[in-house]
Amino acid sequence: MATRVVIAEDEAIIRLDLKETLEEEGYDVVGETGRGDEAVELVKDLEPDLAILDVRMPGLDGLAAAREISTTKQSAVLILTAYSQRDLIEQARDAGALAYLVKPFQRSELIPAVEIALGRHREMRALHDQTQSLEDQLETRKLVDRAKGILMDEHGLAESDAFDWVQKQAMNSRVKAKDIAEQVIEGTLRPDES
Repeated sequence: MATRVVIAEDEAIIRLDLKETLEEEGYDVVGETGRGDEAVELVKDLEPDLAILDVRMPGLDGLAAAREISTTKQSAVLILTAYSQRDLIEQARDAGALAYLVKPFQRSELIPAVEIALGRHREMRALHDQTQSLEDQLETRKLVDRAKGILMDEHGLAESDAFDWVQKQAMNSRVKAKDIAEQVIEGTLRPDES
């Protein structure tokens, strides 16, 4: 499936050039606008893989639009700018841009910048997913430990027996150990009821 792109550039000739170049390289330009506020809406509605944003646009500048788009982690952001000042590049980075391109750019510079932004975005999504997974595992462990404590204190089970009981209930009920632990903590499931 082709990489989906939204372009936000207020100069129509540059926007058209970007679109043609990207489409010739196999990208799917799913939306385009000359306004930053419209770019944010297009990204929300179309959920592209990449948003290319010019820094200076009416409605909302590219940095503010990048900030809004980056909070959702939905799309990678590439900033286009006519200026290569260090402070602007740092502002773009802080706004969530994963790559930037200085205008006027060569066709040979566009695709590497796009691929850098997409690659960095994939890495960030993978790290986010991994963090979520670790947080879920930690939460499950805490709940199972609390449930084991209840089973040990109130039902006289040894720690290993309490753990085995939670695991067995989860397998028999075809639910997660976390769900069984929550039921034990809430008092809705006890060993004598199973």
